[in-house]
Amino acid sequence: MTGEPRIPCGHAALPASANSHAAFAHGADKAALRAMLKAARRALDPLQKAQRDAAIAARVLAWWQGHMAGGAASLLGVYWPLRGEPDLHPVYAELAGAGVRLALPLVLAPDTALAFVEWVPGEDMLSDRMGVAVPAVQRVLDRPPVLLVPCLGFTAERYRLGYGGGYYDRTLEALPRPYTVGIAYAGDQVVFAGAQHDVALDVVMTEGGINEG
Repeated sequence: MTGEPRIPCGHAALPASANSHAAFAHGADKAALRAMLKAARRALDPLQKAQRDAAIAARVLAWWQGHMAGGAASLLGVYWPLRGEPDLHPVYAELAGAGVRLALPLVLAPDTALAFVEWVPGEDMLSDRMGVAVPAVQRVLDRPPVLLVPCLGFTAERYRLGYGGGYYDRTLEALPRPYTVGIAYAGDQVVFAGAQHDVALDVVMTEGGINEG
């Protein structure tokens, strides 16, 4: 929940850990990294995925209760899992039950920032123009002060690799920037050279731990 600019990314990120999918891929282009990470997610055993999702959900809940509960951040931007992303629905329900207002991203048009709509777990949903689930009754909100941001990949310096649409990049351009919590699997850590305009996430949470600046 800070409006201060994050670290600009003008150089290659630090090497990935030895157990990441792309520890060997220093200098690889982003398209190759995306293809590799997508294939790895498709190959993930469903039971292992469920266990990892539960571990991430527990970490997110503990972090929220320790850092955000009772503060000014009563609105949290979350995401609906796609393409094998970590499924955090159980923690969404628990947070909503504790009085936290939740918001889902909404794509209004190509090459634009995301809008956000209020979401109550269990309400009727429909698919937006991108095929993503959104509430059937759309109650538009201001951009939440804290966002859970799904990552296809991430670097040791918390730079995010997404799917290439740039929606989150455009969403984070306007100041004050929200506090960003990247959500990924530990093996999704990669190495790539970032662009000058790239913004580091504040935190990345995986089943294995928390990478926080």
